[in-house]
Amino acid sequence: MPVSVRLRPLPGLYAVARLDPETPIPAWAEGEGFSSISRSGTELSILCRAERVPAEAQQDAGWRCWELVGPFAFDETGIVLSVIRPLSEAGLGIFVVSTFDGDHLLVKAGDVARAEGLLQAAGHRLLEV
Repeated sequence: MPVSVRLRPLPGLYAVARLDPETPIPAWAEGEGFSSISRSGTELSILCRAERVPAEAQQDAGWRCWELVGPFAFDETGIVLSVIRPLSEAGLGIFVVSTFDGDHLLVKAGDVARAEGLLQAAGHRLLEV
């Protein structure tokens, strides 16, 4: 059975910043909107509202974000795949961040209208802000 997901757009533009792995988490990483902080042996990645990221930081900006409205059980399969497949097959770049309670999908701002059409055609429901 096809999976139908409700997606709620989050206001504002987002950016993904890359810092050195030993960098302390900067104060600008926290604030309004969705944020995600990940550290690996090679980097510290921070996803947050674009206006908070300093211009001198290495970053990829101009992303729009949708929250996949859950909650979803950890063993529930196909949720993220059902959302990213139509976008990926259409050649759209995507960025997905998972949290304990759910997932967030990001696409470039210039691809939003096309992404919305693809998501709706795939049976997903786009909610209002």
